[in-house]
Amino acid sequence: MESRVKKVLECFNNAECFNCAQAMLTTYCEDLGLAKESAFKLACGFGAGMGRLGHTCGAVSGAYLVIGLKHGHFLLDDLEPREKTYALVQEFERRFVERNQSTVCRELVQADFLHDDKSVFMEKVHRICPGLLTDAAEILEDIL
Repeated sequence: MESRVKKVLECFNNAECFNCAQAMLTTYCEDLGLAKESAFKLACGFGAGMGRLGHTCGAVSGAYLVIGLKHGHFLLDDLEPREKTYALVQEFERRFVERNQSTVCRELVQADFLHDDKSVFMEKVHRICPGLLTDAAEILEDIL
């Protein structure tokens, strides 16, 4: 696959419409057999750390979705793809934490999406998340 870092960032910066998970998944989805509309819908609830709860970073969860889409287990008797997927997710996590010290959205962005003023967290999102998306996309490209 060609480098997708720029495409991930373009999707994220598209009129503030798409979250980090959507940017990650939709950048890779069509090459992996998933329609873009379905990818947008599937990843929508993963934004802002799972529906603004501040849990797992959307760039991270989006990368996990891409890994699963490419390598995931779908045949009952074929467990090798599941083991490969789990190993890649673990490797992704290790590298992302090495770069960013966490995969927890509220820690990475240092914001409370449910309680902070919307303009405060949006400023932090637009300042911090492009770097997190870049890291996630670079790591994802390296391990895919």
